[in-house]
Amino acid sequence: DESAPRAPTASRLLKEQGILTEAENQFAQFGFEGASLESIAAAIGISRHNLLYYFPSKEALYQRVLDDVLTQWLAGMEDLSHSDDPQQALRRYIRAKLHYSRTRPQGAKVFTKEVIAGAPRYGTAITERVAPLLKTEVRTFERWAREGRIAKVNFTHLMFIIWSVTQAYAEQEAQFALLLGKPSLTERDYEKAEELIVRMVLSALAPDAVV
Repeated sequence: DESAPRAPTASRLLKEQGILTEAENQFAQFGFEGASLESIAAAIGISRHNLLYYFPSKEALYQRVLDDVLTQWLAGMEDLSHSDDPQQALRRYIRAKLHYSRTRPQGAKVFTKEVIAGAPRYGTAITERVAPLLKTEVRTFERWAREGRIAKVNFTHLMFIIWSVTQAYAEQEAQFALLLGKPSLTERDYEKAEELIVRMVLSALAPDAVV
């Protein structure tokens, strides 16, 4: 069908990914206002004009970076509602969140900078994409509580706490590594964090837990 849009070529996708990776790094370091298209383009060896061929404005590039970050950040949430085993579902979810913090710390920082600033450019997307999934997960927790599988707590704040503690391993990785006397956190450090976070969450949700 000649009228159908052409799929992007491999070379175009590769160039777009290179731009997005560098943009993520610079938005994480300098924020939206501090980063520039010129500096992003120069870092990957192309002109500003060439960059604008792929992304028509800094706003469009910033939105795309945040879209990609949020898509990965939300990835584990749907799995929670499709599981009948609260313990295993929470283990997988916490592991996924820490994996995200370990493998994409710059993306986590971009997202955090935007939220701390009041989400002036991405608030609508966060509300539209995160809020419905959060409500779904809370309903799942409430079902598990009714079935006697977990204790009843404030499940919205439970999710906030999981997000906060796992996100800290992206935002404060350098501080944690410094205090541990090493150049960066190792895979084993993240495994230890996972073990402890899972233990704390499951202890709080044990059906016979004292609140």
